[in-house]
Amino acid sequence: MTRAGVLGAIITAGTVAMVAVPYAAQQPAAAGPNVAQIEKVKDNLYMITGGGGNTAAFVAGNGVVLVDTKLANWGQAILDKVRTVTDTPITHIINTHTHGDHVGSNEFFDPKVEIIVQENTAANMAKMPVFAEPAKKHGLSDQSFKDKLTVLGGNDAIDLYYFGPAHTNGDTFVVFRNLRVMHAGDAFSGPNNPILDTNNGGTGLGYPATLAKAAAGIKGVETVIPGHSGVTTWQAFVDYGEFMKSFVDTVSGAAKAGKSVDQAVAEFKPADKFKAYNLTRATANIETIYRELGR
Repeated sequence: MTRAGVLGAIITAGTVAMVAVPYAAQQPAAAGPNVAQIEKVKDNLYMITGGGGNTAAFVAGNGVVLVDTKLANWGQAILDKVRTVTDTPITHIINTHTHGDHVGSNEFFDPKVEIIVQENTAANMAKMPVFAEPAKKHGLSDQSFKDKLTVLGGNDAIDLYYFGPAHTNGDTFVVFRNLRVMHAGDAFSGPNNPILDTNNGGTGLGYPATLAKAAAGIKGVETVIPGHSGVTTWQAFVDYGEFMKSFVDTVSGAAKAGKSVDQAVAEFKPADKFKAYNLTRATANIETIYRELGR
């Protein structure tokens, strides 16, 4: 997996307009070599930003576990930042979902690095054109799971959870158990209307239920690394589930009442605590929910 293709080549053609454009706006191209930034989240856990989705780097006893690898050609930038905190090797990569700004630099790392994903993500990644070349296939998953998997053990235990479709049909919640930290991937990319990648099994109608299951099923987390925004709290994640339920309920009600997409957009008024949310994708999401409802 060379990650050499652009995001549009990595993601299926149907999702390019939906995924590449918003993330390109968040991550403007820079001249010269790719340079990431690193910040400490908890002891032995760091967040590396730039170049797509947030990468987590967990320094375990026998090596470093990465969560997500950004866009293509960002592997060296990730490694450079890891090397500022440890010289131990990269041993595992966990991909939260299939998008090229989260799996794009898998291929940069040693083929001996074990890549772990949810089983639907494994199937989605296998369809990506970037992984079709034999020389790039080591960027695909080595291990997949259905509902839950624990990676490593003891103080290094990392619990992987799947609760159903949301952003895609393979969204993994990664919990660093003893640090009480979760990487949410793009099921919670930040305080915004999410991208609904229906080409990779994402769903607007099912999104709130998945978040509710995650909020109920994951215990002990205090700190959350979203897919694209800054480190936040567990309560912010719970609140996001409330926002999505309100949004989907309102849109579903408008559709069932025979209202147009434009009317549904005009009528959705977020609660005061969600006023700062980025709602630029509201129209696209409402259109997707209408299609899911057969309207």
